[in-house]
Order: sequence, then structure tokens, then C-alpha cells
Amino acid sequence: MKNARAAWLRLREWTGRSLNREDRVAVLLSFVIGALVGLVVVAFILLTGRLAARMYPPGSAAWRRIFVPTAGALVSGVLLYRYFPDARGSGIPQTKFAIFIYNGYISLKTVIGKFVCCSISLASGIALGREGPSVQIGAGIASVLGRRFGLRVETVKSLVPVGCSAALAAAFNTPIAAVLFSLEEILGDLHAPVIGSVVIGSATSWMVLHLILGDEPLFHVPAYQLVSPVEFAIYAFLGLVGGLGSVVFVKLLLGLRIWFRSLPRWTAWFQPAIGGLAVGLLGWFVPEVLGVGYDYVDRVLGGDLALKTVVLLAFLKIVATATCYSSGNAGGIFGPSLFIGAMIGGAFGSVAHTLFPGQTAGPGAYALVGMGTAFAGIVRTPLTSVIMIFEMTRDYSIIVPLMISNLISFLVSYRLQREPIYEALAEQEGVHLPGGESREQLSRLQVGSFMQTAPALDLAGPQVEAHVHPDDSLSIALEKMGSAGVTALPVVSRANARQILGVVTLHDILKAYGVKELECD
Repeated sequence: MKNARAAWLRLREWTGRSLNREDRVAVLLSFVIGALVGLVVVAFILLTGRLAARMYPPGSAAWRRIFVPTAGALVSGVLLYRYFPDARGSGIPQTKFAIFIYNGYISLKTVIGKFVCCSISLASGIALGREGPSVQIGAGIASVLGRRFGLRVETVKSLVPVGCSAALAAAFNTPIAAVLFSLEEILGDLHAPVIGSVVIGSATSWMVLHLILGDEPLFHVPAYQLVSPVEFAIYAFLGLVGGLGSVVFVKLLLGLRIWFRSLPRWTAWFQPAIGGLAVGLLGWFVPEVLGVGYDYVDRVLGGDLALKTVVLLAFLKIVATATCYSSGNAGGIFGPSLFIGAMIGGAFGSVAHTLFPGQTAGPGAYALVGMGTAFAGIVRTPLTSVIMIFEMTRDYSIIVPLMISNLISFLVSYRLQREPIYEALAEQEGVHLPGGESREQLSRLQVGSFMQTAPALDLAGPQVEAHVHPDDSLSIALEKMGSAGVTALPVVSRANARQILGVVTLHDILKAYGVKELECD
């Protein structure tokens, strides 16, 4: 007992020294954010599901499939236009705006608007998903709590990805993928210092989800295994097909969005109804197009849908989702991406199994891989997509084919549509986020390419305190200059911190970025 008490006192003393008051509050808030976001997302899931059941009761008349999505989109469109303009779309670009432009600020009004408008539009059968909106809702809750506790701007910004991971963990039941997405897509940095808080938020939200809804994967799939080594080549070809399908979807969505934005501004209040009417007309003939369609994903994973139906659903879902999103409805593209991928994969698998019955698994295996393939090509997060499909299905045997197909889809999508979808959407808003090619170009600017070289000096004394390495980025050099209050830093070897290879100056860095120094009298 005494040993335990002594250990506790030592731990408390260490944390007191290591963390200041604001850091401790931020850590505690990570738990609170995870729990609260988990509750809100569970409520969001249950509310949209039960509203949808009332909108489309069993045996309901066919006219509902046109009237309900049109009316739902019209109501949410009016609310978005008059009261909640920042709640349009998926919420992912808006969350990135909050982090990189608005100092982590997301208003409580936007959180409420996103919840209400998405509940109406998704329950009415709009062909969009709940996961992207959940991310903005979670980020907004984190932002509101951080500001209410009087935390600094930098701390509030660090809490926003905590809310993102908590939301995605609850929406998809994928805590690991939620952490990866927050780092890979939202922040664009897998080594971000907030990783500990992001993990806390994701794990806490996931526990809340399991306490309320139980331990069930999002999709139920039979066990698959590789039938023949030849399948690796077939899965690679699926990556090519999935990548092309992803590019078609992204280009169609971006093109339609440009057209809708060219319409007179006063029409913005009823533009979402055009998306609702479009999906309603498609749903009149093919009801499976309505909503996010996870039930039909489950069926194609089990091999229960005919080839003609699967091909038709893949095509119609691309059109319906692109129209619904570009017309300004509130909803995301995560769920539809999985639906499109499952249909593309299922159709491809049916053809492959017909041609090579002894060397291939059933269509369901290809539908499963196709889900990740489309997600990697559309959202452009290959690592997250692999882990997400694994967590959703808990089927490890398919992970290697999934990695092969996802990588090829990612490369095809990158070659044919250079700008990732969220960065492209931001560009249409006139906002240039630090992502895509610009982020890659900045990461290639390393100290070693711009330092002033000198004969290597091996100092006899201790290593220089403020220094950089040749492979450090210029942004790291700038940060260290600012912290040390200097305009030049020695560049030292990673193998020997006392060996100075050269020096990098503020003038060199500004020149590399194309910035001219101001002349002062």
C-alpha cells in the first residue's frame, strides 16, 4: 500500500513538472471531448435511422421516393441559406479551414446547424453520408469546449483533431483508422505532436459507442482467403479500374459544383432541392440509390446481388452523390465512396470469377477490396483506407490484396486528378490549404540544399544547443530560429552532433521561399 502511494505521489510530481496547467486541462478535455462526441454521434446515427424508417415505412407508395428527398433537401436548403451557411457540404474542408485559417474556431451555431440539417437531409434519402458531417460536429464540440475553458489559440487548435478522431471512431466504429485520418488528412502530418490526445479522444468515443450500441462491425462479411497467387494480378487490375472510377466521380462532382456556383446567388436556397429531386427521380426507378445504402453494401459483400444490378448501382450512385453534394446539401462522401467501391469491386469480381473460376474468390471478396480502393482514390488517404476496411470487417486475410489495389488506385487517381478532392473543394471557395502538391513541395525544401557549406569542423566541446540537420525541412529551421532568437543556425551531422557541416541563415531560407527581406533604415 505504501509503495503504491509513493508511486502515485511520484507520478503526480512528475506530471506537475512535465505539464503546465493548460496542458493538463487539454489532456482532461481530450477525455471529455471523446465521451461527449461519442454520445452526440450515437444520437446522430439513431436519429437519422429512425427518421428514415418513418419517411419510408415498409410498403410505402412509390411517390414518396420523389417527394421525400426533394422536400427534405428543400427544408435543409432554406435552413442552410438563412441560418447555417457554414454547415453546407461534408464538413471536412470546413474543419481544415478552422485549423489552418480561423485559429481553431467553429461556432456552436454551426455545430447545431450541421446536426439538424444533416439529420433532415440524410433521413429524407439524400445520397450522402453521415461520417464527414460527424467530423465537423466533433471538431466543433472540441473548439467550443476549448474556448469555454479559456485555453490559448494554439491549444484550441490542437483539440480540433481530437474531436475529428472521436467523431470518426464512433461513426465508423474504427478507432485506429480515425486516428490515422485525423493525422493523414486533417493535419497532413502523421508525426503531429497531438497524437496522444487524438488517440485518447478516439478510444474514449469508441468505448461510448460500444457501451450504447454494442460490439458490432459496420459490415458483416464471410471469411475470404486467397485462392491463387494469380489473384494478386487481378486485384492489381481492380486497383486500376477503381482508380478510374474514383477520378470520374471526383471530376463529375467538381464540375457540377462549378456549374451550381455559377448560378445567381439568390438561387442558393433551393439549389439543394435540385439534388434531392435528382436522387428522387433515380430512386423512383431504382430505390437502392436512396440514402447511403449500407444495407446493399452488406448484400454485395455476401454476393447476393446480380451483376447487372451492381453495375447499374455503381453508375447511378456516382451521379446521385455528385449531384447531391455539388448542389449544396449537407452530407459527406465517405459512405457513398464505400458504396461505389463495393459495387465496382462486386461487378469486377463477378466478371473475374466467371472468366477464372478456379483462380479467383467470389465477387464478395472483390467488393470488399473495392471499398478500400474507391476510398483511397477519392479521399486520397491510402493508409487510412487499408486500416479502415480491416477494422470495419475484421478480416485480416484480405489485407495484402487490399494494400496492392489501394496503392494502384491512389497512383491512378493522383496521375489523372492531381489535386485531392478536399483541396480542390477548398480552391473553389478561394482558400488554399497546405495540402496536396504544395505540401509535398514544401516538405522537399531541406536545409542541406540551402545551407552555406564549410569545411567540416569537429568541435571538442559539447554539441551545439540550437542546430539543425541537413535533412531537416526549412520550416523546422525557421521554428528553431524563432525559439532561439537568432538569424543563423549551424548544420550538424546526425552521426556526430559536434560535427558542423555548414550554416543556414534566415536570408537563405527567405530566398528559398521566394521572399525578399525588407530593408530597414
